[in-house]
Amino acid sequence: MNATQANDADERILRTSPLRKLLGRPELGSVVGALAVFVFFAFFADSFLRAASLSTVLYAASTIGIMAVPVALLMIGGEFDLSAGVMVTSSALVSSMFSYQMTANVWVGVGVSLLVTLAIGAFNGFMLTRTKLPSFIITLGTFLMLTGLNLGFTKLIDGTVSTKSIADMEGFPSARDVFASTITVGGVGFKVTILWWLALVAVASWILLRTRAGNWIFAVGGNQDAARAVGVPVTRTKIGLYMGVGFGAWISGQHLLFSYDVVQSGEGVGNELIYIIAAVIGGCLITGGYGSAVGSAVGAFIFGMTSKGIVFAEWNPDWFKFFLGAMLLLATLLNAWVRKRAEATA
Repeated sequence: MNATQANDADERILRTSPLRKLLGRPELGSVVGALAVFVFFAFFADSFLRAASLSTVLYAASTIGIMAVPVALLMIGGEFDLSAGVMVTSSALVSSMFSYQMTANVWVGVGVSLLVTLAIGAFNGFMLTRTKLPSFIITLGTFLMLTGLNLGFTKLIDGTVSTKSIADMEGFPSARDVFASTITVGGVGFKVTILWWLALVAVASWILLRTRAGNWIFAVGGNQDAARAVGVPVTRTKIGLYMGVGFGAWISGQHLLFSYDVVQSGEGVGNELIYIIAAVIGGCLITGGYGSAVGSAVGAFIFGMTSKGIVFAEWNPDWFKFFLGAMLLLATLLNAWVRKRAEATA
């Protein structure tokens, strides 16, 4: 074989076929699953394909998807956050109670809430990297502490388990426009959370695929010791990922507050599992190092279609958790099969 033939052979080895690229995408399995769920409910629920129904599905998906995006990035980085659900409630409570007690413009409370949720995320990341304890233990502790603080502080300050209404306070209308407004398109109302969700997916995808930080996230999730050996700032990356979860909790918390203007202190418990489920259905591995932001969005969309599709089909909603669990198992098996096929074509 001459030099030209050798170069041609090398180029053939390096060239990646479209099929291999497709099979290598983390979200492939979830996209197939989403199409199946869509066709299923389009067939069994007559109202599922209406524009108003689509709006309802997208809203349900966005309320999960806003948190599923940073949770997915954290899982790609090899960690969990079991405090994510109650952190959303903490965000709303801080914003509401600070504004009410200080008789301040509600935007002041919104800003304080952002600082608090970022601090909680930084605390989780700092404790994880300093103690070397599993993220399950660290964030379970934070979950319990936040659950107690949410209830304790609300009853101490407001005397009940819910906050006082802030609907008549200065800045509330503009804050509601940002976090809880409805945008009408073609006579159909779409919640602004859908825009927040899509923006987070776009930014997270750019970070993962186009920046050095994205390489760091995949590296620490794959093998943090090897990543540290080649100069990846493991500590800074993991703290940043937890702060990302805090940022998502801040957005979700403000939406919760400005949608209803009062907050129940016991809300959010159990939602952290929904966020993780959406990320796993979207192709994230429990072991880390693999996944995508787009996949988490598809996982959240499947969640939205299932939760509302059951209602549109007029089925008993008590079966919803069964369908969600079944989808989790099927999506995990499908994702594993796709990865094996991708490796087989390598």
